Amino acid sequence: MKIVFLDAKTIGEDIDLSGFDKLGEVVKYGFSTIKEARERTADADVVILNKVPVNEESIGKADKLKLVCVTATGTDNLDKAYLEERGIAWRNVTGYSTESVAQHTFAMLLYLLEKLKYYDDYVKEERYISDTVFTHFAEAFHELSGLSFGIIGLGNIGRRVACIAEAFGMKVFYASPSGSAPQEGYTQVDLDTLYRTCDIISVHAPLNKYTEGLINADALRKMKSSCIFLNLGRGPIVNEQDLADALDEGTIAAAGLDVLRAEPMSPDSPLRNMKDSRRLLITPHVAWASIESRTRLMSTILGQVEEFFR
Repeated sequence: MKIVFLDAKTIGEDIDLSGFDKLGEVVKYGFSTIKEARERTADADVVILNKVPVNEESIGKADKLKLVCVTATGTDNLDKAYLEERGIAWRNVTGYSTESVAQHTFAMLLYLLEKLKYYDDYVKEERYISDTVFTHFAEAFHELSGLSFGIIGLGNIGRRVACIAEAFGMKVFYASPSGSAPQEGYTQVDLDTLYRTCDIISVHAPLNKYTEGLINADALRKMKSSCIFLNLGRGPIVNEQDLADALDEGTIAAAGLDVLRAEPMSPDSPLRNMKDSRRLLITPHVAWASIESRTRLMSTILGQVEEFFR
């Protein structure tokens, strides 16, 4: 058996992939273009990838190919009709990053809420040395307890975030952009109510026809001026120009983003020149990527390959 990794760098070099070596010949490429993938998969039995498009152009020469494994939950890069026509199976992985993304959600929230950038700079810039008072609280912040936390998209990650928010003593509400039926044990509201009433709003929804461009100028205007907005779903859910304008104008208090419309970040991004980390925190699509999460992901992929050929 020959197993080909087309974009192994998306997994990270600190994850043990030696289990695949026991199954056959393993070839790892850091990244692959569609043209490169066409040549690199020509004699592969299994292809493992994250972002590389899988279609006739990229795997058209792969006459032996039996299985495509996506190291992610989303499968938008797969031409499923073409795979079915060729009789090639595919697998993806769900649930592996729930704890990691939920943890990152609150890391971002607490960074913004408690003005940690300001206070760290205050000490690092040595303004705390020989200050007149033992404490310094020029930047006010609030407790989470008693605040309202609004979640857009109540899947596995959204439910885990809700649980943590409740542990902080927050009142949790959620909205479903697609209008799905209420989930028992959670308080569902419509989007307008969530925008108007929640102190923190966090997106954990997939990108689809209901969510693309959902957070736009109209939605942002409905939010409280004290609202902290977080997006850990997909970048195109947010209109980035509208968000930049809302932050500049003080329409909302702050935003934390782990996903962007273009990844890596476009040089033309309207968020590029916003350097105030008290208002805007951006991380490079890393919420999913704890060591445990990536290890869990690849362990699942290994099991999928073993099971398929067993």
